[in-house]
Amino acid sequence: NNVGGVFNHNLFWESMIPGGSKEPIGEVAKKINEKFGSFEEFKAEFSKAAATRFGSGWAWLVVNKKGELRVTSTANQDNPLMPGATCCSCSEGTPILGIDVWEHAYYLKYQNQRPKYIDAFFNVINWDKVAEKFEASR
Repeated sequence: NNVGGVFNHNLFWESMIPGGSKEPIGEVAKKINEKFGSFEEFKAEFSKAAATRFGSGWAWLVVNKKGELRVTSTANQDNPLMPGATCCSCSEGTPILGIDVWEHAYYLKYQNQRPKYIDAFFNVINWDKVAEKFEASR
């Protein structure tokens, strides 16, 4: 639990930057478009995974063991590196983007409005860092 919390939060914090790019760049952008059809479709799937995670947890963009992008979520401090933590083995792999959907992450600013927090997250994503993590995962 503690190790998961440290790993997850480190990835979360380094995945954000004030005034981040509005969309992904480079090869990760190409792969997102191939997998999800468009950035908007990816955003909808990622947002749904984050919004529908019951209770505390995380939503992730993952490079799975086959090198494919997947969106998934995990409970508590679990993450896709942990066997059995995701909905299926096709979503296990290296997380390259994650959003903390524990209530403590958003309550002071958004109260119980998790979807508004998720929307705001897309304004601060450091797509350069996500692209770097994508390249390192392959």
